[in-house]
Amino acid sequence: MKLLESGKLWPYGVGIAITLVFGFCVATVIVTSKANIQPSDDYMVKYQEADAKANEYIKAKIAFDKKYDLAYTTKTISGEAPVVEYRLKDKAGNPINSAEIIVQISRPETSKLDQKLQNPEVRDGVYRFKDAKFPKEGVYNIIAKVKVGEDYKFYNIKADTRNDRAYEF
Repeated sequence: MKLLESGKLWPYGVGIAITLVFGFCVATVIVTSKANIQPSDDYMVKYQEADAKANEYIKAKIAFDKKYDLAYTTKTISGEAPVVEYRLKDKAGNPINSAEIIVQISRPETSKLDQKLQNPEVRDGVYRFKDAKFPKEGVYNIIAKVKVGEDYKFYNIKADTRNDRAYEF
């Protein structure tokens, strides 16, 4: 009781508070270093490179969109043999069959199911990837890098095996 009345308790309180804050900081670093955090790969590169080249990617997308129309035309990604499909035309409506398209499929929460699709079947500006696999039900990120000559664009889609809707992001 004399400690409380003499006003000497507050230094102990401050010391305990500082120790607790420091302890929580150390615990946060330890816990987060063990967490399974997946790196971002919106542009098929690590986030540091994507951050460094963000303006270049945006300018390339704008230049690409001025010359070409790209559409994700996949009906559904569920079932026995899903097909990932894109349609590419120039602004005059002529199909483009000479583009190079690389598709990367991933789950938002893990990189264990990542796939890279190349060498599509091409007919009348429609690029079909028949070797896609969606082994787990749920949402997938489907990222395509489309290159025609020197022009290129990244086209990111979120699709779900449980319904036919897909969203550009």
